[in-house]
Amino acid sequence: MKVLVLGGDGYLGWPTSLHLSDAGHDVTIADSLVRRRIDTELGVRSLVPIASPDERVAAWREVSGKRIGWCDVDVCDADALQDLLATVHPDAVIHFAEQRSAPYSMMNREHAVYTQQNNVVGTLNLLYAIAEVDPDIHLIKLGSMGEYGTPDIDIEEGWLDVEYRGRRDRVLFPKRPGSFYHLSKVHDSHNIEFACRVWALRATDLNQGVVYGQSTAQTVQDDRLETRFDYDAVFGTVLNRFIIQAALGEPLTVYGSGGQVRGFIDLRDTCECLRLAVENPADRGEFRVFNQLTETFSVAQLARTVARVCTDEVEIVTLDNPRVERESHYYNVVHTALPALGLRPHLLSDTVIESLLPLARQHAHRVDRQALQPAIRWTGAVGRPLAADGRGPQSTDAAGR
Repeated sequence: MKVLVLGGDGYLGWPTSLHLSDAGHDVTIADSLVRRRIDTELGVRSLVPIASPDERVAAWREVSGKRIGWCDVDVCDADALQDLLATVHPDAVIHFAEQRSAPYSMMNREHAVYTQQNNVVGTLNLLYAIAEVDPDIHLIKLGSMGEYGTPDIDIEEGWLDVEYRGRRDRVLFPKRPGSFYHLSKVHDSHNIEFACRVWALRATDLNQGVVYGQSTAQTVQDDRLETRFDYDAVFGTVLNRFIIQAALGEPLTVYGSGGQVRGFIDLRDTCECLRLAVENPADRGEFRVFNQLTETFSVAQLARTVARVCTDEVEIVTLDNPRVERESHYYNVVHTALPALGLRPHLLSDTVIESLLPLARQHAHRVDRQALQPAIRWTGAVGRPLAADGRGPQSTDAAGR
């Protein structure tokens, strides 16, 4: 199949593109490289050095003998995006091309506006491009489990059967997101559902949990194929932060009580979920939602697991939570669709964490210790031109333009 991967230079987009190419699909990636420019804005960098897009695709061709096409396209450029779809004419479009950090979206007004504008407008442009070029193209959109929040009921896969005053209906599951980033994802979901219902498009919305891991069967074949590893307080995940702190011999910093529970998934399983979605498309007019996770853990459980596998004793400390979120809550997620399509997940274990610790120690000289500290507070962002510690330039545009 022909697959166009938007945001194909990113943490998930690049290994997914390799995974699909390795499975025999004809892959083209498009990216505006804004994520690399945000590194410059924030004054941070990936723990693991990453090659340029040109170097990456050349290395893959050398290693595998397979070609991945690559072009510089911004999803907010509607004409360029539609021309790209008309040129590639893919069977499926995987949409990763969004600003993906909740803290970044909460930094100040400019970053909140950028996040919503880039994400919502870019997705709308894509919906119109698909409708104009070929409504049969299958849109696979990366959503987030953060769209749901932490309701006191089981989280169904996108839809909820409701009975009210003697009548029944099927509605989108209620959403209570926790950041302007997650709100943009909710807007995306509603816009995509509308386009499927009114224009008879076909779409799969993958509400993904927190991804961990840095290597896949493809990325380990050459250093130039490595994907990024974010550990900073703006783009890094909680597990990545713990891994870096443990490698440096620093205390593991738990926000608040540590009772916050989230869904998690291995990077290798994320890539496989995308392959399954590509090869098993939604029907015309169908808005299909998959909850993409394999396990759930509290933040405190993750900290204890990391501490347990370290050879040296590691301290766990608590910090005031910079976010506004429930720290003790019910959390039970239905996630049956992807296993039904054949997903056989890797599970988070001491072994997985043990494989990440050597990686962190190998590149420890690249760590900016200050970047590990929380710098953005949900309740203090209004009117503030910068994050709490003053990191980043006085730019109003996240791309640095």
